[in-house]
Amino acid sequence: MTNKPSSLTSALQTRVAQEIALAGGWLGFDRFMALALYEPGLGYYANETAKFGAMPATGSDFVTAPEISPVFGQLLAAQVAEALDKTATREIWEFGAGTGALALQILDELAALGALPERYTIVDVSGTLRARQKLRLTPYEHLLHWADALPSSLEAVLVGNEVLDAMPVQLLQRTSGIWHERGVVLAPDGALAWEDRPTEARPPMEIEGGHDYLTEIHAQGEAFIRTLGETLTRGAAFFIDYGFGESEYYHPQRHMGTLVCHRLHQVDSDPLADLGLKDITAHVNFTGTAVAAQDAGFEVLGYTSQAHFLINCGLAAKLDALKLQQRSMAAKLMMEHEMGELFKVIGLSRGVEPWAALGFSNGDRSHRL
Repeated sequence: MTNKPSSLTSALQTRVAQEIALAGGWLGFDRFMALALYEPGLGYYANETAKFGAMPATGSDFVTAPEISPVFGQLLAAQVAEALDKTATREIWEFGAGTGALALQILDELAALGALPERYTIVDVSGTLRARQKLRLTPYEHLLHWADALPSSLEAVLVGNEVLDAMPVQLLQRTSGIWHERGVVLAPDGALAWEDRPTEARPPMEIEGGHDYLTEIHAQGEAFIRTLGETLTRGAAFFIDYGFGESEYYHPQRHMGTLVCHRLHQVDSDPLADLGLKDITAHVNFTGTAVAAQDAGFEVLGYTSQAHFLINCGLAAKLDALKLQQRSMAAKLMMEHEMGELFKVIGLSRGVEPWAALGFSNGDRSHRL
């Protein structure tokens, strides 16, 4: 058992080395990130290692809002229930459902509201996580469906918590005034190493100053949003993730970018190490998300902080009903120094008349996108 992690990393590194060779000796970071996270059986989200949990002692690497408090899913369910009603749809699709905690919270709350959908579909690349989801969601097995791909057309309400941040990104490095794309090569000793190559690619806005500057661009995440727009004929979508609007994302002082790795509840900045054993993630450029959505025919229902969204959906009443310890955990969802401000929520609709969505009734920041 002790050599399993190293053998997994070794196998994945061999796979990456093959891709580097096929690409002519240099592999763009977006392709590397896709392999590191999603290569079947080896990538971080496609292998059997633990990922989600409150404590590193469990072998987990990070904790998400549904694992912190069920209040998160209960309040999101209030928005989902409204969206199901406003769009006259009967299905929910969740992307990247993790342990199934969010799905269970949403379904429990919708059951209490008498608003269960006809079907709840989960899209998840991890077979191991699918097994956990099926076990956790047994009470709703008659509603559940797992999908590997989107249908040709869909009428539904879509949800995704911490999904967009896991979409592969390209890395751009400005050095001495010249823009490069950062990729991965094999060093003479066989180790993975960085190499920058001049590129015509640019961030979506000018970065003031002439200083060296590392950042990300999000072609795959924005393509995902456009694909949803091609598929969703009527419905709504709500994505929750950490990120910023464009002007803040590409601020001149953010010169080291946002790319980080998570392992055992610690953060590091070296995605080339411990392949398959840690998460690789970048913050979301929500302006890019909104523009891609509008290009795909979506209307933006709203954009706000997680704190404002949850308060709008009834957080105060939920907190009042909790015991002290439970209230303390739930409060982390809205505290500015915890998740309340860094995490944002964007709401989209398509094929229906936009409405004043519950979660954005106060504190909407759409004008700042």
